[in-house]
Amino acid sequence: MLLKYFYDEALAHASYMVGCQKTGEAILIDPSRSIDHYLEAAQREGMKIVGTAETHIHADYVSGSRELAERVGAVIYVSDEGPADWKYTFVGNYKHVMLNDGSEFAVGNIKFKVIHTPGHTPESVCFVLTDVGGGAEKPMGVFTGDFVFVGTVGRPDLLEKAAGQAGTAEQGARELYQSVQLFKKLPDYLQVWPSHGAGSACGKGIGSIRSSTVGYEKLFNAGLQIDSENSFVEYILSDQPEAPPYFAVMKHVNKHGPKVLGKQGMPPKLEVSELAAAIESEMVVDLSAPTTFATRHVPGTINVWTKAIVRDAGWFIDYEKPLYLILDQTELAETMRILLEIGIDGVAGYFEVDEVLKAGLATESFKLESPAELRAQIESGQVYLVDVRTQTEWTEGRIEQANHSFLGKLLKNVAQLPADKPIVFQCRSGSRSAAACAIAQAKGIKNPINLDGGIIRWQQEGFPVVTDHPQHVQLNQ
Repeated sequence: MLLKYFYDEALAHASYMVGCQKTGEAILIDPSRSIDHYLEAAQREGMKIVGTAETHIHADYVSGSRELAERVGAVIYVSDEGPADWKYTFVGNYKHVMLNDGSEFAVGNIKFKVIHTPGHTPESVCFVLTDVGGGAEKPMGVFTGDFVFVGTVGRPDLLEKAAGQAGTAEQGARELYQSVQLFKKLPDYLQVWPSHGAGSACGKGIGSIRSSTVGYEKLFNAGLQIDSENSFVEYILSDQPEAPPYFAVMKHVNKHGPKVLGKQGMPPKLEVSELAAAIESEMVVDLSAPTTFATRHVPGTINVWTKAIVRDAGWFIDYEKPLYLILDQTELAETMRILLEIGIDGVAGYFEVDEVLKAGLATESFKLESPAELRAQIESGQVYLVDVRTQTEWTEGRIEQANHSFLGKLLKNVAQLPADKPIVFQCRSGSRSAAACAIAQAKGIKNPINLDGGIIRWQQEGFPVVTDHPQHVQLNQ
């Protein structure tokens, strides 16, 4: 048997190739949209990809199953569990197998048994793997999708928070509790292969180790230690990370089938003379590092750092409108890959950053000031301090005078900011607050200030934070 692991750092996403070396056939588990690396790996291993299996309708990236069906004729294996709203609608156009609790399917001499594990989503399933070709009579491991991660379990609130289905979070939490009881009955020796690692918004506190065993998770997984259903519901619904709005888009795309990419080309390079018109009518995103953007940028552009595309782009970018980029050409291919992975297909063109600078178009900047420079003004109320971190970070510790407006919702809330005093933006280290300054400027706020080093430097310089329940204005309700 061949078991090959793929991990996308940008998405914190794990996918797997399982191959039968006797028959030369392989299947992919929870593949991403960019499939060339799977095809190349299969060729190196002497395998033919004959199938693709999904544990659930994903919310955080575009699935590669349709792409694989189109390009190599892979059979699609997907869940038939859950209510009508959570059925795949595109698979009827391809060879496919609908799966229910207890279903079995095989690729070569590798057998998979399906366990229905609702909670994260209603249709969620796990695949228990047995290497029959190797003579095994008992399973080796289980692909848990977004149900069980290393150290925690998947969140059940995405339908409510991202897809707007009111009242589903508690129902999902109770279903998740029952699924956890099923998981605890699995043999301790089974390996656990989840679909995400640390950094994913599909669960809180996901461990940085990317695989585990059932027995280890029974001992140390926080979501598996609670024996009361009500206590579990309270635990799993508290302190979950914010759900980016693009999650709802991904649910729709993966349910109905994403656009087939084929051999995707790069967007056209545009002349700098076209930049002003692009800013006037559409969104232009500058992918420079936050400190660089602070010192010089084109008025009206938004800053999304290359290293934070997945974290930030899904909050700001309108999926229905063309998008233009300002970046170094050497970053274009990877940037496009990540944007396509989260369903942003509308990149209409890009501007080479060096040409933009040479043309003298980057005429705007904003201040970067240290905690020592700003403390007196913050504490006296001479400036309006806006903390753009997540709700969890905010409640764990904040600067007393701060007001909270999560970065992901700032674009729609920026009009609520006061106009009678300077605005200082602050985050953990200074990166997200730089993006906030860019948004503020693009929306007409003059001279925003970025707190250099964020709350980390604030504390390092010995200045106080508070952890009691905040009484200040919440702008992102």
